Amino acid sequence: MSENQLGTFLKARRASVKPEEAGLPRTGTRRVPGLRREEVASLAGLSVDYYTRLEQGREQHPSPSVLNALAQVLRLSPDAQRYLFAIATAGPRVQPRHAKVSDNLIALISELTDHPVVIMDDMYNVVAHNHLGRAIYAGHQHSDNIARLIFLDPGGRTFYRDWNRIAWATVAGIRAAATHYPGHSGLLALIGELTVRSEEFSKRWAKAEVQEKTTGHVQYHHPIVGDLDLNYETLRLNGTDLLMKMFRAEPATEMADKLAMLGSITAEDQIEAPEDLNSRKP
Repeated sequence: MSENQLGTFLKARRASVKPEEAGLPRTGTRRVPGLRREEVASLAGLSVDYYTRLEQGREQHPSPSVLNALAQVLRLSPDAQRYLFAIATAGPRVQPRHAKVSDNLIALISELTDHPVVIMDDMYNVVAHNHLGRAIYAGHQHSDNIARLIFLDPGGRTFYRDWNRIAWATVAGIRAAATHYPGHSGLLALIGELTVRSEEFSKRWAKAEVQEKTTGHVQYHHPIVGDLDLNYETLRLNGTDLLMKMFRAEPATEMADKLAMLGSITAEDQIEAPEDLNSRKP
């Protein structure tokens, strides 16, 4: 990954803004997609020299007013604005607190027999699950890490029927995770690994999309029960780097019947004890 996170992000985002979206006429031949440096500087009320220094990493402490102006010009979403401030704000880089999943939470999600539940950290490592949560992802080479399952697992593309949409959402979610803990060593290592090993990840990462995925829909092709269409909600456990993802099928539908069938067929599988999160490396 580039050490100049701010400059890389600004350059990628200005390339995604069409001149007409910024109120500029599209005239003549443009050598670069999106906005030119001088156009961003002018619209944000900055000198071209100052903005150039921001992109080149020679100016690393922009004020909140400068960041707000750039966010408006670059049409950043709220998630992307939070990411911009996180990577541009000086201060110590705090590593996440690796909390232990409590026995009470394990018992609670285990009682949710009709809904798959998976608990992940910000590096997309699966650290706990209930029975259906395990059954959804079991059998894959990278079932212990959802990002690697999507981009590195041989069966990832067929497992996710809507693979392209999920791939974009995962990349945007990984960048959003960096908002909570900029400089998170484990997250940076995962990004570096995926960038080197997956061309698909690398080209999406270069677009600098940012989106905290809290709710949505996913389409699987499960090797046991076939196609599964599920809705999900993602909740962050307070004060930790842990995300709890809960899935559901619409009641009294074929998808609900398939989940029940999956639970029944895999009922005798041994569910592994969740990893002690205090032993995880950052």
